[in-house]
Amino acid sequence: MNHSPKRRRVGVLALQGDYAAHIAALSRAGADAFEIRSRADLDSAESAVIPGGESTVMSSLLQRFGFLDAFRERIRAGMPVFGTCAGLILLAKEVEGQNLPGLGLLDLRVRRNAYGTQIDSFRASLRTLVPGAEELEGVFIRAPKIVWTGPGVEVLALHNGNPVLVREGNILGATFHPELIPGVFIHTWFLGFQP
Repeated sequence: MNHSPKRRRVGVLALQGDYAAHIAALSRAGADAFEIRSRADLDSAESAVIPGGESTVMSSLLQRFGFLDAFRERIRAGMPVFGTCAGLILLAKEVEGQNLPGLGLLDLRVRRNAYGTQIDSFRASLRTLVPGAEELEGVFIRAPKIVWTGPGVEVLALHNGNPVLVREGNILGATFHPELIPGVFIHTWFLGFQP
């Protein structure tokens, strides 16, 4: 008789962006990770990850394929979600200078590409409040900057005084790319979020 714990089914939005690296990181962390490409895929997910990529393209594709509203409702109903870089932008309630039709659920304001272009990408050591990942490397690629957080948003890591890892209830957001570092600390911690 097999008494191993059930693996969490985590869907990674795979319409555009760096979804393969998240699937690999989640699998190493012990999840049953798969691609979300349709409403049926979304419906089978217990948790979800929205990867980095191009936020305007992802928003447009979510609308075109008809599951932006369903995604929003699943998150509102308590499904854990982790957005990185462009994924964080889609989750934000406000994006400076842009009326992006995103999910609008994370109580913060972001500025897209705040650290510059692709050539301005960088790595930085971060101190976090995440158990087991108190120190880790952040990979910032055309990263957004969180310029304001609401009172219910917990700031879990800073870079040069700016929030780079935040949580509000069932929503986790990062301006950097934790899927691009060797460890899977953030992904493992996210798997502990309960729906």
